[in-house]
Amino acid sequence: MSRTVVLAYSGGLDTSVLISWLKEKRGLDVVALCADLGQPGELETIRKKALQVGALDSVAVDAREEFAEHFVLPSLQANALYEGGYPLATALARPLIARLLVEEARRRGAQAVAHGCTGKGNDQVRFDLTVMALDPELEIVAPLREDFCMSREEEIEYARQRDIPVPVTTESPYSVDENLWGRSCEAGVLEDPWTEPPEDAYSWTVSPDRAPGEPRYLEVDFEEGRPVALDGERLPLVELVTRLNRLGGEHGVGRVDMIEDRLVGIKSREVYEAPAALILIEAHRALESLTLTREALHFKPLLEGAFARLVYFGLWYDPLRSALQAAVEELQRAVTGTVRVRLHRGAATVVGRKSPRSLYDYGLATYDRADVFDHRCSEGFIRLWGLPLRTWGRAQR
Repeated sequence: MSRTVVLAYSGGLDTSVLISWLKEKRGLDVVALCADLGQPGELETIRKKALQVGALDSVAVDAREEFAEHFVLPSLQANALYEGGYPLATALARPLIARLLVEEARRRGAQAVAHGCTGKGNDQVRFDLTVMALDPELEIVAPLREDFCMSREEEIEYARQRDIPVPVTTESPYSVDENLWGRSCEAGVLEDPWTEPPEDAYSWTVSPDRAPGEPRYLEVDFEEGRPVALDGERLPLVELVTRLNRLGGEHGVGRVDMIEDRLVGIKSREVYEAPAALILIEAHRALESLTLTREALHFKPLLEGAFARLVYFGLWYDPLRSALQAAVEELQRAVTGTVRVRLHRGAATVVGRKSPRSLYDYGLATYDRADVFDHRCSEGFIRLWGLPLRTWGRAQR
């Protein structure tokens, strides 16, 4: 008797081949689950493709709003950039997709869930740890780290022999993942860290060399750390991020080329495009500098780094992540205002910020005649502040 497995299906090379392979080699009935997280492409087309390839059934879930509200927004408020560069687009998506797999398996009484992650990547950890946290009894099928022994070239040939349409060729063998928060691209010539990424590795952004010569200014309104309007127009978060991806991409903003440390201990070369993420994080950080106290600003990077690492390492459902998020949300109560950003030839530069909760006091900051700071207070302050050093100096002498 066949067993049922719920497969995380993207429509790409690996998961398309896996539908056929799991039937042929494992005797499994495959239910494909397709999640719309804001990536390009028609979800219904992907769902039907899974059926054409041989899935027993195929389910499409529009999870864009949930992804934006419950995964992207907390990451933005934490200014989360793994190792200072990666906005965590794929890392944020995996715990949501894995949760949807668990829910679908429960509905169907399936014994297992499956994914197409390799044995040396990060995504296998993110899928597996989420399933372990939400339903420890579910079996996890991961053929690409078990007995699925094909190279990418062999996968492409396997798909060709079985008339499986895949958007990959041996001439352009990139592995791509996309969602609302960003696009990742790896493999092929990108595996040589000395080689400059060719333009065909990019899809969302024009080359900064070919971007418009005139800068584009935009304004983002935040309310308690949440972006709510673009250029004065209030927008749902999904729409706001989508527009910023387009605007930033038109000006070459959002490219990241980095060497990063995978969880399994391997360094890898990754190319990302994340126009909206990088614009919003830059704007949000600028508004925080205006509205948070000095001690909060000095401490928050510790929260941000810890949050980014937990997400990257697949620990979204670890209680520490929710605790860090609660701390970040508490600090966001004051982060309300407007930030003006200049987009020009690959750069997103904050050029203005204002807030009704601003801690910037012109009368205290200025050096002109409007200065109200009592300079005489500084002498006593410095004496007290320097008392330990004065004492130490005397002792050393």
